[in-house]
This record gives sequence, structure tokens and C-alpha cells, in this order.
Amino acid sequence: MWRSAFDHFLNGLMTRDRLIVRFADGSTAHYGPDTGQTATLHFKDDTVLRELCLNPVLALGEGYMDQRITFPDLGLLDTLKLLQGNRSTGGFPGWLRGLNLARYHMRRIIQLNRPARAQANVAHHYDISEDFYALFLDADMQYSCAYFPDPNMTLEAAQEAKKAHIIRKLCLRPDDHVLDIGCGWGGMALTLARDHGVRVTGITLSENQLKTARARATQAGLSDKITFRLEDYRETSGTFDRIVSVGMLEHVGVPNYGTYFQRVSDLMAPDGVALVHSIVRSAPPVQHDPFLNKYIFPGGYVPSLSELAGAMENAGLWQTDIEIWRLHYAKTVRHWLKRFNAAQDQIRQMHDDRFIRMFEFYFAICLIAFEDQMQGVYQFQLSNSRTTVPLTRDYLYAKS
Repeated sequence: MWRSAFDHFLNGLMTRDRLIVRFADGSTAHYGPDTGQTATLHFKDDTVLRELCLNPVLALGEGYMDQRITFPDLGLLDTLKLLQGNRSTGGFPGWLRGLNLARYHMRRIIQLNRPARAQANVAHHYDISEDFYALFLDADMQYSCAYFPDPNMTLEAAQEAKKAHIIRKLCLRPDDHVLDIGCGWGGMALTLARDHGVRVTGITLSENQLKTARARATQAGLSDKITFRLEDYRETSGTFDRIVSVGMLEHVGVPNYGTYFQRVSDLMAPDGVALVHSIVRSAPPVQHDPFLNKYIFPGGYVPSLSELAGAMENAGLWQTDIEIWRLHYAKTVRHWLKRFNAAQDQIRQMHDDRFIRMFEFYFAICLIAFEDQMQGVYQFQLSNSRTTVPLTRDYLYAKS
């Protein structure tokens, strides 16, 4: 049964390239025209057929992690890119479209992300080990999209450029108090306090990140200017002159966008400025990614712009600037992947090969999302007043 369904699936999908599949019993099948590129999948057991027919991305990821699926010709990334290229022209069978529609409607349950669940979701990924992340991130531990005004910049320089670009959008004043929602390992807060003299309150749900951020502030002699707290944004109180949130909105979840932007509005002073930096789809909403949801970012989701616009409008926020970064995250991930591959001997001292293959698949599908799908990074500059920030973008690019 599943072999027949699989044949139907692949015959409909492969419209411009050829895919050769070697099955566990030694038989081989060819799908697609004899044009374009050719890739090969090798199945070590045929249980993957059912899984691929019902949840192909998750099945490919788990099959690769468990070595039940191998990619002997083009390798993991290029094979997945070939499949994605054919997906853009070919079609999924009716049963899979129905399952994906059901997954789409399940988002509001899966991504409810109440505070206790949100903290558990964050711990799943960010509390693994700092030593592990230090092997592929930049020295400041920026785990979000870097900014490459010069395509030949190092990762360190591009992450510094990202922070500088964001900080210019905050239009800081000497006595400002800045709230950093999702402060990570503290790099943005340290830069704000050290280089711009402002007070910063950083909140995170990761105990590991909190410990490191506090230690970094103490080491830098900035404990009098920076406060880090283990806190959910829904429980934060006070009024802040500036709010920054980098790479956190992807963890909020569809049911909570209204709450998130209302909290930004409520916590921000009348003449305040907020800068929200997030991965966003420039296409209609889809179901959550099943592999990322299960293994990497439980409860996470990349929103479409259409899902965020209403929440910002209902919160009464002025969208004083919206900027879209195309391919900057792809360049960032390629830097991370290069460092990850170079550090595999050290990683094997911390984690097993299945974990390494999990991260390889994670990096691969991220690259495909940013290089081959409608996904980029958006920066929303928000204010409660239309006159708080300059009326043109000239201040962002003024020569020093």
C-alpha cells in the first residue's frame, strides 16, 4: 500500500529533476523527467515510506538522524534543495494537502505557549550547553541574523553591524531605560550599556542564558547599569523609554501576537521607540514546521506579515519603519554551518552523532527557507507617537 502511495507522491512531485530511490529490498525506482539534476535517496528500511507519505519533512529529518535515509549523490543540503525546487512546480497528493491543512489549524493549540510551557520550550533549545553554541556562534554569542552591508564581512563584524543598525533605530538618549525582551546571553544589553551609557533591563526564560548574561555584566563592570531577570514578557511591569526584541517573536506563537504587541505598547513610554527583529514569511501563513517543532524549537513558528499586521494595528502602534533583510540570514547560517562542521570533533565530546545529524538537518532546512522560500528577516520600528523618530531614514546612514 505505502509503496504505491509513495510512487504516486513522487510522480506528482518530481516535475523538473530526476530522483532515484533505492529501497531496502534492493529495488530501484526513478521519478521525474530525464532532465535537470539527479539525486539519489537510499532507504535502509521501508518503514520510512509510510512516514514520508504522511509527514515528509519530519520523516526526512528523522530518517537522516537515524541513518535510515542517506543521500549518497548530492549530499543532504543539495538533495533537499532539489526536492524543494520541484515542490515549487510539482504538487502534493490530496491526502497530504489535507493533513497539512489540519496541522495548520492545530497551530493555535500547539503554540498556545502559556508562561510555564514557554519556559520549558526555551529550555529545550537554549539550555543545552553554552560551550556547544560557542563553537559556531560569534564571540558575542549572537544567535540571530547578522547584517552584511559588505558581503565579505566576517561573522563577528556582521553581528556588530546588526547591533549597530538596530541601536540607530532606537534613537537613544542618555538617560533612557531600555527593555530587552529575550535578551539571550546578554550581548545586546552589554553593547547598549557599555557603548551608549543607557540603563538596560533584560528578560529571558533561559536559566543558562540568565546566568551567563549576569556573569558577563559583572565581568564588564556594568552591573550598575544592567539588570537581567528570568521573566516572561507577559509578567513584566514598568515603563521603558526604549524596547528591543531580537529573535524572540518566533517563540511567541500565533495565539499570542495580540498580547505581545499590546505589552510592547503598554510597557513603552508615550515618546518611546521599540525595535522588533524577527524572521517573517513574505507569503501566506502555513502550518508549523514539524521537524523544528519536535526537535529544535517546540512551540516556535515563523509568522507571516499578515498575521502580525493586525496585532500591531490593534495595539495602536505606529509602524514608523519596516525593513526587510533578504538573504542576510542565509549568509549567517552558512557561517554557522562552516564553523559547526569544523568543530565536529569537539561537538562529539559533548553529543552523539544523532544529535550532530539533527543540527545538520536543522541548518539545511533553514538555508532552504532563506534561499529558496519566501522567508526573510523583518525589523519593525514601532512607537506610540508618529513624531518620535525622524521623518526620513537619513539618520540611519549618516556618515560619521
